[in-house]
Amino acid sequence: MEKESPNASVEVMSNKQVIYREEVQYSLTETHLEVKTSSERLKADKDSGTIAVKNLYLACDSYNLNLIKHFTPLGSPIHGYGVARVLESGHPNFKTGDLVWGITGWEEYSLITAPDTCVKIEHSDVPLSSYTGLLGMPGMTAFAGFFEVCSPKKGEIVFISAAAGAIGQLVGQFAKVLGCYVVGSTGSKEKVDLLKNKFGFDDAFNYKEELDLDAALKRCFPGGIDIYFDNVGGKMLDAVLLYMKLHGQITVCGMISQYNLKQHEGVHNLMNLFLEKVLPQIKEGKIVSVEDIAEWLENGPAALAGVFSGGNVGKQVVVVSHK
Repeated sequence: MEKESPNASVEVMSNKQVIYREEVQYSLTETHLEVKTSSERLKADKDSGTIAVKNLYLACDSYNLNLIKHFTPLGSPIHGYGVARVLESGHPNFKTGDLVWGITGWEEYSLITAPDTCVKIEHSDVPLSSYTGLLGMPGMTAFAGFFEVCSPKKGEIVFISAAAGAIGQLVGQFAKVLGCYVVGSTGSKEKVDLLKNKFGFDDAFNYKEELDLDAALKRCFPGGIDIYFDNVGGKMLDAVLLYMKLHGQITVCGMISQYNLKQHEGVHNLMNLFLEKVLPQIKEGKIVSVEDIAEWLENGPAALAGVFSGGNVGKQVVVVSHK
């Protein structure tokens, strides 16, 4: 039960939530999480500028583990990027009915205490789930990491690890639209086919089937690599270093320097530039996104855990509600 009057508090009789139940030491599994239903009342306080929202789509990404391990008390709902609809607003920038994306709770309803971290969705003529991936944090990361860090040029040789993931698939397509030669590594034959046939990569290989990683790189890059977009580090990064061209560039994907800051540093207007360039390419079919959909919150723990074992194909999304 919910009230959506702009002047009345949103009362939620029941709120299904994904709870952090057992401390994570290494990799996340389903056993670390549980789904519970609580009974609570959410009120968007105008004095503190909070907003009460109904969550629609939740993003499953590797950064969720950092949020869980370092910022989530045991027994509390986990958090991550999602798409939500505003039910009640105490913030001047949002009103009832607005669609937003940003950090929210893994639950049916959330009280967002820092709405300035949310972005109002102005373009709803694309699937809303796109804002958990292509038009959200992964898309921004792919765009900035490739164009702003690498300064790519037409004809350059680009290699992407974890290329079928939420970020890798987009970097590859950005590179192809620019006119680069693109190769990706991934973890299954199904994903290799996806890279070649869906996303238009020039070549791809399954690193799990390569007995000699050095030989695989030599086969794919006889003349060397201009740009390596690194999503995995470790042995792959070590092997790639031997094939980088003189003045080649490596993007190490991540924003670790910003994770613990209350006030993020850096550029603030990249979102406008990103949407201006990417939205037309989506509408023209030049950039596409594959989503791995898990329906309903109770399937959220399994979906999120699957991200860390390579179980997802494309961007993993949890649907909380379709409206």
